[in-house]
Amino acid sequence: MTASGVEAPILFGTNGWRGILAEDFSFPRLRRALVGVSRWFRQAGAGEVLVAHDTRFLGPEMAQLAARSLLAHGIDARLARGSTPTPAVTRGVRRRRAAGAVVLTASHNSARYQGLKVFGPSGGCIDDASARRVERWIAAAGDTGPDTGACVPSLDLRRPYLRDLHRCLDTERLARSRLRVAYDAMHGAGAGTLDEALTKAGVSVALLRADPDPGFGGGAPDPRAETLTRLRSEVRSTRRIRLGLATDGDADRLAVVDGDGRTLSETETLALLVDHLVRSGRVRRGLAVSLATGSLVTRVAEAHGLAVSHHPIGFKHLSQALLAGEADVAGDESGGFALGSFGVDKDGMLGACLMAESLASDSRPLRVRLAALRRQHGGGACGRHALAAGPRAGQRLAALQQNPPSRLDGARVRQARLADGLYLGLDDGFLMLRVSGTEPVVRVYAEAPGARRLRRRLEAGARLLGPGGARSESQ
Repeated sequence: MTASGVEAPILFGTNGWRGILAEDFSFPRLRRALVGVSRWFRQAGAGEVLVAHDTRFLGPEMAQLAARSLLAHGIDARLARGSTPTPAVTRGVRRRRAAGAVVLTASHNSARYQGLKVFGPSGGCIDDASARRVERWIAAAGDTGPDTGACVPSLDLRRPYLRDLHRCLDTERLARSRLRVAYDAMHGAGAGTLDEALTKAGVSVALLRADPDPGFGGGAPDPRAETLTRLRSEVRSTRRIRLGLATDGDADRLAVVDGDGRTLSETETLALLVDHLVRSGRVRRGLAVSLATGSLVTRVAEAHGLAVSHHPIGFKHLSQALLAGEADVAGDESGGFALGSFGVDKDGMLGACLMAESLASDSRPLRVRLAALRRQHGGGACGRHALAAGPRAGQRLAALQQNPPSRLDGARVRQARLADGLYLGLDDGFLMLRVSGTEPVVRVYAEAPGARRLRRRLEAGARLLGPGGARSESQ
């Protein structure tokens, strides 16, 4: 509801529709949303549509409703058995040549939220033009749409995903390495899938927070440094564990902890993955990254002769680059990663397995390998803040887009991009301000020559938006 008591419209943000349960996201509103989603699938062409959910509250019930609603609208729906990681669903779309999928998940958001992601026949999230059409059809819907008590056919998407993932990895090298890792599933859907994939490949796995908990232990299933205290402690205190891995609520995001118990930034993780994939011969065409991704990734890729393209925030833009053949690997500032030969949407479990494989291939500690990459290629420190998205912050951002500064934090602004917020390219890094498409916050992204300058730059960006309670996030 809006402040005036009028029901808010159903809108698709960066990756689907999300809202607070029982306020914005309810059974009647979900049924109404499926009127527009069903129409999109009918116009896109015939074929089955996969339906799944993660471990979130009311996920099974809402997925059942979604599948029945799709059937009632003439869509050949198939319901995944049990909580299922989103990457297993998107891989299933590709393997089964399905028309697409809908997944009940709010990804990394707290337990108060529920969400609906919609994927097309490529296995990638629907593009902006499709999302706008779905929104218009939802708004025009006269009622909440039909339902049916018909039995929905079910299928297992996890087992085929595990087989495909196993074939993608150098399992012989992993088995020889006798690698030990810790995996924090954050009570999400990755538990029982990522750990099984690693164990089957010969990796010893210490499993944390593997029980499905709709409350996520009182926190949010968002793998950031401040939420991974237990994982960092496990890596530091347990003999021979050389790698910590974590995935978010639906397992499409990845975070990595090195052997010293330090959480790597998303930029560092992606740089290590790209370097390993090029050296193992899997990547030849190019790399697609978001604007807010740090420069270390770009420098590593370009040193290997890869073309690098930069895109707005939202993994759907990177998926389009993979589909167009501009790149064969992609990554973003929030822990998203995709290898085009396996799938075009982000896959935290694939990224985790490839990170383990990279350690099996190069036994040097991650900090040593990162230091070598920085000596060779340079690259600064990256991070982000989140500010409450009050009216004043939005107004200040709009004013900044009309009149961007010429200098910031002692550096010259050499480029100002006004689409998707405000991006300021600086002599020694960048600053980006953007309203989140998944939460009621304004995000401040930055890169600077070092950690101290990064903190100062993030604070300068927050000041541009006025006073507010910023919280820091790694990147």
